[in-house]
Amino acid sequence: MKRKDGFAPIGAYAPIGDGRTTALVALDGSVDFMSLPTMESPTVFAALLDSECGGRFVLRPDGRFDAERRYVERSNVLETTYTTRSGVVRVTEALTLHGGGQVPWRELARRVEGLAGDVRMCWSVEPRFDWGRCPPTIVRRGGVPVAENGRLEVGVHTWNAGMPELGNDSISGEFTIGDGEHALLALVATHDQPLPVPERHAVERRLDETVQAWRRWIGAWEYDGPWERELARSALALKLLVFEPDGPIVAAPTTSLPERIGEDKNYDYRYMWVRDTAYTLDAFMRLGLPEQVHESFCCLLRAVRTTSPDLRPFYGLDGTEATRCDELDNLRGYRNSRPVRYGNAAASQLQLGSWGDLLETTDLYVRHGNALDADTGSMLVDCVDRLAVIWEDHDCGIWELDDHRDYTASLVSAWMAFDRALRLAEIGEIPDEHADRWRRERERVAQFVEKRCWSADLGAYTEYAGADGLDAALLRAARMEWGRVAPERLKSTIAAVRDRLDAGNGLLYRTTRHAGTEGAFVACSFWLVESLARTGRVDDAAALFEQLLTHANDVGLYSEEIDPSSGELLGNFPQGLSHLALINAAGAIADARDGDASATADAAGCSTPSSRAQGA
Repeated sequence: MKRKDGFAPIGAYAPIGDGRTTALVALDGSVDFMSLPTMESPTVFAALLDSECGGRFVLRPDGRFDAERRYVERSNVLETTYTTRSGVVRVTEALTLHGGGQVPWRELARRVEGLAGDVRMCWSVEPRFDWGRCPPTIVRRGGVPVAENGRLEVGVHTWNAGMPELGNDSISGEFTIGDGEHALLALVATHDQPLPVPERHAVERRLDETVQAWRRWIGAWEYDGPWERELARSALALKLLVFEPDGPIVAAPTTSLPERIGEDKNYDYRYMWVRDTAYTLDAFMRLGLPEQVHESFCCLLRAVRTTSPDLRPFYGLDGTEATRCDELDNLRGYRNSRPVRYGNAAASQLQLGSWGDLLETTDLYVRHGNALDADTGSMLVDCVDRLAVIWEDHDCGIWELDDHRDYTASLVSAWMAFDRALRLAEIGEIPDEHADRWRRERERVAQFVEKRCWSADLGAYTEYAGADGLDAALLRAARMEWGRVAPERLKSTIAAVRDRLDAGNGLLYRTTRHAGTEGAFVACSFWLVESLARTGRVDDAAALFEQLLTHANDVGLYSEEIDPSSGELLGNFPQGLSHLALINAAGAIADARDGDASATADAAGCSTPSSRAQGA
């Protein structure tokens, strides 16, 4: 791995997490991003966003080395093997768990094992609090080196890892490890609490328990098809994005990683998007993880209640409206991609697709054997009634654009919201007093799309009414059951999107306006797989799926976008939307191959998601 001006490639990172925060570890042993005390907080390590001033926690061999890594099987515990001229060592690291639950503090443990010869190791803890704006105060407490800033404290604990040296703004050390020897380092962080001093055996035990905790979680799934390794890694990546104890799901654990190097499309994704949460729950339902589905669905409903009948595109991890939108002038940005953002201005946007996402997820939740309570049913009625009033308003679309338009994907999602509300009313899950109105509005939306959003010249639905460009988000219309409205037009749109938004190597740009100006959008490429499977082209879908799997990084993870010319990962990482699209694409292929009547494309080219717990 080579750094450019101090920055590692985005694909060189691997995340570890404990359900409260996430750390990104580069292949060269540097933790370059970590927010404390939670994943929505300011950073303590942010070399990812400023290689000089952001801060990091480095542990690696002193001198030249080669590195290979993997996750310990069926876990989010990272294992990196370093080979030097003099020997080989293995570093196993995790944000630890305890007995399957969370440790009362945050604990990043890094175990070093000598495998051959003797290897000189060096390490350095260089915290820079509050997005690099606050250097640490370095002190000793009870003989333990501590970096502190206000109410946040980070203790540095070492065993057989050399004598810690305290500098003005760092804590460092070095040591030699031989074949069969072990060393251990642990960062222990607290906020508004006393700082514990753990014993070595307790940290070692928790590191081992963390492997078992991840395996117990993924062990509950019901997947038995092909691509088991890839789906397991995607499921575990999505679980890293679930904030405990209440279950909100962030879109990504990072902020401000660019969609195009050196430009300004750099956003904070550490929020609970209605869209991404809905899609993630769909993926978890497919994999047979009902406990996680229930926890996160209830969290989403609590957040929606705070603004219903209106919906915000996303909410804070505490379930409240997100209002922050700061730009951090002190950080240079990833490879000079500015601004660096703390917060997201899209919080105030109107996105009509949110209503469809919420109702689709509710419908799937019920179809998997669950039932709604009366209060939830009443709230959903209010939301659908609100949509009946506003669906004709211009919105910002799924891509959160500044242009307010009649986005076709938003309208199709609004159609789905009315359709799923009618389905829920028919089975008595929500009150049906307004069903006639919803039915009329569903028809009006369909007529609007057919009359104003279809282009005979393109042979496809356009990005928005009157546009002359395409939108890959319309690939999702296949799973929304738009084939019931216009099956041939749907299939023609899929073909047009595949042809005209092609970025090469199986990848797609998200819209005509974005083609060539940013990377290919990973989720769109997997949406193409799903749409092909759901419209009768399952072998074509499977071949494309296999091709897309080659674009993951060395530990099987995806960012938001991929540079189609270089294969470099772009955008926030790991991106939940990419991984859940992978899971649902695999599920659509399996449904089609299984001949599931509810998912296999009929002659009209429409399909519905499987209602089975085992969706892939």
